[in-house]
Amino acid sequence: MFFVDTHTHLYRESYPDNWEAVVGRALEAGVGKMILGCVNSETPAQINEAVAQYPDHFFALVGLHPEDTKENFEEELARLEPHIQDANIVGIGEIGLDYYWDRTFEKEQREVFYRQLCRARDLQLPLSLHIRSAYNDAIEILKRFRPCELTGVMHCFSGGVQEADWAVRNGFALGIGGTVTFKNSKVQDIVAHVGLDNVVLETDAPYLAPVPHRGKPNESSYIPIIAQKVADIFNVSLQTVADQTTENAYRIFTKLTR
Repeated sequence: MFFVDTHTHLYRESYPDNWEAVVGRALEAGVGKMILGCVNSETPAQINEAVAQYPDHFFALVGLHPEDTKENFEEELARLEPHIQDANIVGIGEIGLDYYWDRTFEKEQREVFYRQLCRARDLQLPLSLHIRSAYNDAIEILKRFRPCELTGVMHCFSGGVQEADWAVRNGFALGIGGTVTFKNSKVQDIVAHVGLDNVVLETDAPYLAPVPHRGKPNESSYIPIIAQKVADIFNVSLQTVADQTTENAYRIFTKLTR
């Protein structure tokens, strides 16, 4: 059985004491491809270390995270720009808007989001979108682009039915992670609503570990737990979820090698 973790932060820095073991557990669990999210100009060095050691299994995103968007965003974007041409880059991310904790730099967030969307469009790269407490603004910015100009994943989807419908109508899959396993999670209803063709699996490790590991460091090896919950929602086999979500990931991230 083969899985793709479409969004993880499985860098050595996140697991300084047991990184090789964590990676080994992911591979043993059948998670053969892992896409590493980028948050700021320091992340590519961590990503490149992982890719160099496991070139068949790790792939990279490049982008400035909304929570890392501050007054120095011009410098950050300039430092990230050279990495867009790296051979291991499969998409732009994680980028977006996040108003949950702090709205001090929301104007800068919107500017950075739009500019990175333009780069993704120009380079024809898919997106990994981080949107939290900001769906209205994010969708308004996305609407500036023509239909089918952009594609990608709404990572760690936390919107409602209306946002989910907009996403799938406009070429985006929903990134489903550990929250789908939480008791009374609304994500379960969203998954059922959009259908398996519009879902990809992710962990966002080391964050948001699924039940029964909730509250502990997450790992890409927990993807089968998330997949089993999705299988339960659709009343299909785990193999069906593995196969379909893997094909969905390859469809979106076209530079992901098989």
